[in-house]
Amino acid sequence: MNGIHAKVGLVVFFAVAVLMGSSARFHASASSSKKVPVEGMVTMVDLGADKCIPCKMMAPILKRVEEAYRGRAAIVFLDVWKDQAPAKRFGIRAIPTQIFFDEDGKEVYRHTGFMAEADIVAQLKKMGVH
Repeated sequence: MNGIHAKVGLVVFFAVAVLMGSSARFHASASSSKKVPVEGMVTMVDLGADKCIPCKMMAPILKRVEEAYRGRAAIVFLDVWKDQAPAKRFGIRAIPTQIFFDEDGKEVYRHTGFMAEADIVAQLKKMGVH
């Protein structure tokens, strides 16, 4: 059991170390200029990185959800390896992390890790987006 805990601890340490690494590793990007949450609209923000494996798996899901809910909910991806500011702003400790905001900009739900399309849709519906 101790070996498993050590491995889990190492993985968590690595994720935090990569996320919180020196600012020289992060590059300013257009993502920092995005207004999040989107004013007056239910918003799902996915904080991740283009090179993160679970984040890559979510990319086509986010695209489908964004297309299906265009005009009814904002689906925003922010790459926290390219721009560290959103990770700090939202207190991200691991990626991917999804944060759902209501129309007033209040955080109502947060999930860490891969999130299936059905779960994203269910959360949006729970928030009144159909």
